[in-house]
Formats: sequence, C-alpha cells, structure tokens
Amino acid sequence: MSALLTQAKGTATASPRTEAPDSQLPEKTRTTAALPWRRAVTTAGSWLWKSAAVLLFLAFWELGPRYLASDSTRVFLPPLHEVLIAGADLITTGALQSHLAASLTRSAAGFSIAVVLGISLGLVIAWYRPLHSFLNPLLELFRNTAALALLPVFTLLLGIGEESKITIVAFAAFFPVLLNTIAGVRTVDPLLVRAARSLGLRSPALFRKVILPSAVPTIFTGIRMAGTSAILVLIAAEMVGAKAGLGYLITNAQNSFLIPQMYAGILTVSLLGLLVNGLLVAAERHFSRWRTNFNS
Repeated sequence: MSALLTQAKGTATASPRTEAPDSQLPEKTRTTAALPWRRAVTTAGSWLWKSAAVLLFLAFWELGPRYLASDSTRVFLPPLHEVLIAGADLITTGALQSHLAASLTRSAAGFSIAVVLGISLGLVIAWYRPLHSFLNPLLELFRNTAALALLPVFTLLLGIGEESKITIVAFAAFFPVLLNTIAGVRTVDPLLVRAARSLGLRSPALFRKVILPSAVPTIFTGIRMAGTSAILVLIAAEMVGAKAGLGYLITNAQNSFLIPQMYAGILTVSLLGLLVNGLLVAAERHFSRWRTNFNS
C-alpha cells in the first residue's frame, strides 16, 4: 500500500513537469513567428532614421522656395519638383544621357590611369627607401598643387580636346592613390614581413601574400579620394572648355537662364558621386574579406 502511494505521489509530481513544456509550445511558436516581423520593423526603422536627414533636406528644398522665399529668389532657387521635371525632360530628349556618357568616359579613363600608375609606383617607391627619400619632397610639392591651377597649362599643351581633360583627371586622382599606397606599404607590421621571410617567401610572393593584403584598406582610402577628385575636377574642366559633359550642361543651362536644368545637372553630379563611392566601398569590402573572416 505504501509503495502504491509512493508511486502515485511520484506520478502526481512528475505530471506537471511533463505537461509544462506542452503548454508553452504555442507561446514559443508565436514568438518565433513574430521574429521576422520584428526584424523587418527594426530594419525599416534603421533605414528611416539614416535617411531622415536627406528626406528633411528634400522637403525643405520643395517647401522653402514656395513658402519662405520671395518671387525673385524663387527664380534662382526653384522647388524640387521643377528640378525633377526638368531632369525628366532632359532624360526624355536624351540630352542627360549623352552628357553623362561623355563625363563618365573621361573620368573613367583618367581614373583608371591614375589607379594603375599610382599603385604600381607607390609599391616601388615604398619598398625602396632611398628612392622614397629622394622623391618624397617632389611628391609633396605636386600633392599640394591644386589640379585646377594647372588646367591652363594642360589646355595650352594639349588643347581643349579630350586629352587635356583626361590628363587633368589623371593628375588629380594620381596623388591620392600614390601617397596612400606608399603609406599603406610602409605601415605594414615589420613582424609579418620578417615572419614571411623566415618562411622562405621571396619578394614577389611577399608582395602578393603579405604586403598587398595588409595595405588594401589604406590603398582603397586613396582610391575613394581619387574617385571623388576625378569627378569634381572633371566637372570644373568641362565648365571651362567643352562641348559635352555634365559640367558643360550646368554652365550652358546657367548661361541660357535654364535654372531648373542647371540644378538637375548638379543633382546628377551628386548622385553620380554617391554611386561611385558606393561601388568603391563594395570593392574594398570584396578585397578585404580576409580581414572580416579573420576577425570573426
């Protein structure tokens, strides 16, 4: 009898423990099902917060000229919708595409030349210390010389054609890539170089497996700076002497008193710079994946 009572008590005490998880299953299921919605709401809130400043600026651009500015000021600062309409007209006629293609061709050519020469010469100059000490004063002199100050020189020597514009873009983008490549190579941890040499790596393999991966973040900082310089310098050069390009579009619209078209060209330049920077950031992440994997 006592054994039966003990078994009954054990069953009574064990039954709530076995039934408790079953009673909690619906709540866990609801929580698991709500997780995607919570993540979506969190992501949307994060994007909204990050874009709030831009949305406020666009709203001020639309409402400010309409309700805060005088009629004379509104002529030179049209609302955003008028600028967008002018941009849509330029796209419909194909004018914006042709000017954008001309600017992209020039900037891409000059930027590519600057990146290839800047990285190649930067690796050589940084590796050979006597060469670096010999060329460093000259490099500092040219780095502190504004590219636009040399625009008349390039125009006189190369004319007002494509050669002068591509050359000045390459000059403006060359020094950020060169100097950041030198800085990236010279800041590589000497212990890594010694360890690689002790393992028998010669100079080509040492560059490929140790120095270049370590210098990639600094090099891409210079490449991003070069991308910005390439666009800005090209726009300024096209404003001086060109028959096509975004700089020509902006200047021609100003001279023709087509103010909405002028702002449409400026907005296109801003979006182009944002797109180029985003592409360069994506390229940097691609070539720096080993750092992320190593840190994780």
